[in-house]
Amino acid sequence: SMADIYSSVTSAIGTLKGPLHGGANMEVMQLLMEIGDPGKARACIEDKLAKKEKIPGFGHRVYRCEDPRVAVLRNYAQILAEKAGDTTYFEITREIEKVVVERTKVFPNVDLYTASLYNAIGLPMELFTPIFAISRTVGWTSHILEQWSNNKLIRPRAEYIGPKSYCYIPIKERARG
Repeated sequence: SMADIYSSVTSAIGTLKGPLHGGANMEVMQLLMEIGDPGKARACIEDKLAKKEKIPGFGHRVYRCEDPRVAVLRNYAQILAEKAGDTTYFEITREIEKVVVERTKVFPNVDLYTASLYNAIGLPMELFTPIFAISRTVGWTSHILEQWSNNKLIRPRAEYIGPKSYCYIPIKERARG
């Protein structure tokens, strides 16, 4: 449509909003607060599953196995919860994950661990979705610029065709300048 970049990003934000995608981490946080105690997590989740309730933070439209980002988020959620001095929500999240995967064979997505991670760094729940949106803006604007350059329909799946071998340099080892 060749819409301007402001309208395009606004549209992307509007599309992201809601409990099924951008707001799913808030749904997870509400569940963590509802459970409140790691010892109550298993019974609560088993009850919800028995009632056929959807457990937020699970399933992905592309990944049928664990989303590869989850391992990284799980690790940092634990580290940050320990640094904050309160691992309650992280422990509840781990128990939820165990029960859901065990009972349904549906794996967690990024929303499951971003809830306890954001909480551990003191981020208010009403900022969870805006932070998630901010993390997406580079990709959105890149797609907009790509669309402008050739005005061809962009399909939702793409194959990376760039350089194959980049060495990852940990942040602590990078030059400061």
